[in-house]
Amino acid sequence: MYYNQSGAAKGNHHGDRRQHLFNRTMKRAAVNVYKTDNSFEMLVFAPGRIREHFHLGVKGTQLTISYLPPDNFPRPEWVLREYSRGGFERVFEMDESVDTANITAKYVDGVLQVSLPLIPGKQSEKREIAVN
Repeated sequence: MYYNQSGAAKGNHHGDRRQHLFNRTMKRAAVNVYKTDNSFEMLVFAPGRIREHFHLGVKGTQLTISYLPPDNFPRPEWVLREYSRGGFERVFEMDESVDTANITAKYVDGVLQVSLPLIPGKQSEKREIAVN
């Protein structure tokens, strides 16, 4: 699995450029990835979301994880706002060692847990590259 992911929050942003970048950053869900002997495990930190509004899809070697809140999602007048409950999209590039047909996901305690099982015997080769 490669960590070169992309994906910006979707939606309208208002204000000056600095505020625009700040809003955009807040709408991007943080992701941690770790590897076990049998899988890659992703933890998408997305508190306050509704399970049914997450969307995961695989196209070729890309895994897309997105969230779109319902139209009637409350938007309070924030006094302090350190995270967003809004929509986001993240795209991850997977290598050939991931068994894409058996990817699973569950949403528990504000964390979307995505398991990407590995195909036995098809691990990516590691090699050192000399720095000249």
